[in-house]
Amino acid sequence: MDALMELIGEVNDVFWTYLVIPILVLLGLYFTVRTAGVQFRMIPQMLRDLRGAPEKAPDGKRSISSFQAFSISAAARIGTGNVAGVAIAIAVGGPGAVFWMWVMAIIVGALAFAESTLAQLFKVRDRHGYRGGPAYYMQHGLNARWMGVIFAVVIIFTFGFSFNMVQANSITDVVSTSITTITGDAEPSGWLAPVIGIALVALVGVVILGGVRRIAYVASLAVPFMALIYLLVGLVVVGMNVEKVPEVFAGIIGSAFGFEQIGGAAVGTAIMQGIRRGLFSNEAGMGSAPNAGASAAVSHPAKQGLAQTLGVYFDTLIVCSITAFIILVSDPVYGEDVGAALTQTALETNLGSWAVHLLTVIVFLLAFTSVLGNTFYGEANLRFLTGNDRVVPVFRLAVLGMLYLGAVSSLDLVWSFADVTMGVMAVVNLLAVAPLGALVIRLLKDYERQRKDGLDPVFTRESMPDVRGIQCWDSGAERPAEKV
Repeated sequence: MDALMELIGEVNDVFWTYLVIPILVLLGLYFTVRTAGVQFRMIPQMLRDLRGAPEKAPDGKRSISSFQAFSISAAARIGTGNVAGVAIAIAVGGPGAVFWMWVMAIIVGALAFAESTLAQLFKVRDRHGYRGGPAYYMQHGLNARWMGVIFAVVIIFTFGFSFNMVQANSITDVVSTSITTITGDAEPSGWLAPVIGIALVALVGVVILGGVRRIAYVASLAVPFMALIYLLVGLVVVGMNVEKVPEVFAGIIGSAFGFEQIGGAAVGTAIMQGIRRGLFSNEAGMGSAPNAGASAAVSHPAKQGLAQTLGVYFDTLIVCSITAFIILVSDPVYGEDVGAALTQTALETNLGSWAVHLLTVIVFLLAFTSVLGNTFYGEANLRFLTGNDRVVPVFRLAVLGMLYLGAVSSLDLVWSFADVTMGVMAVVNLLAVAPLGALVIRLLKDYERQRKDGLDPVFTRESMPDVRGIQCWDSGAERPAEKV
């Protein structure tokens, strides 16, 4: 087992270092240049477009709104990686890892815009409203269903099963820590993990067995609440150590460029840790968020592309940064791969022992909403593979089974293998986004032209009559353009 873990780890390091990250960086820079920095100059519009009201779905109920789709993707993005992943990046790569995490989020923001705009363009209708994602723009945009099948299988395994197991395991860990802190036991009782697993299955089951709308509804409520709690905790900790903030910024910049060697972390280590952990967190370019983005009922594909770019910023520049500052104002120990324990120690140092239980609540919310977002992604791609809604309840039951298994198991092997499959998913997605990039530029120009004319942008397939494979966007199906 140890030999297998070491082999997978080596493959994972080489794969990400020499293939996944270079492709992400190059395509991110390409779309940044081609869109004239859409991720910088259109932030106000990103916020405005979240407010749109959705149309009615074929079943007579409201389709998923732009904000609900944003919340689903944020629910999947914002998970234990925001607590543990950032802590690992700082512990191993030093404070400079935070700088490179920020830089990468800004670069791949343009890539997030591209992939979610394409997902909107090539989405399809269902009785709940819309669904889509990379598998759909591979089939309808590139006429390569085989490519979409590969992507769908990989994302179902990675997000639907592996990552949900990891989140369940994280919930068990933090709840066990809180209980042992109260009881004073050195180790949690043997019955604790199964009980937590059963409770988690029941709680998640109530949500996901209610369908996609319930997932969207719970995510739209939980994500803002979860983020607000964490932001407030972070601001309190930073406020208690406000005199250290200039020193923290100096350490981040100095370590990022090698002016300061903190904890023995070299510049290369800081860069790699910051980029890898940042990408694991915000998922830009991975092909996951477009599955949520495609479900939104909006009047123009570029609207949801902008919303998903905002999601990258929300995840990395806000939530990950809060974790970083909680740790860095607390004089952390560098050079050890300590994960969430580093964040936990920092909170306890500043707020007292009760902060252990506070972090348990926070991590539980982070992991729980991630499970909802991950399950949504799996369902969208299962429907792509089968075209049959009757298999979805079976998938949901399988997810619940995996959650229980994750709650009671050690997941080192599953996590390492999921890292590899996530890299494969990213490469397949980017190989599809690159040749479709010209469509993204045309859609952005159409959106900006209508905005310049004072209109609320509306897209129809007649706007791009030369493009085959567009399944929705019929003339008259979307509301007419209105003055804004």
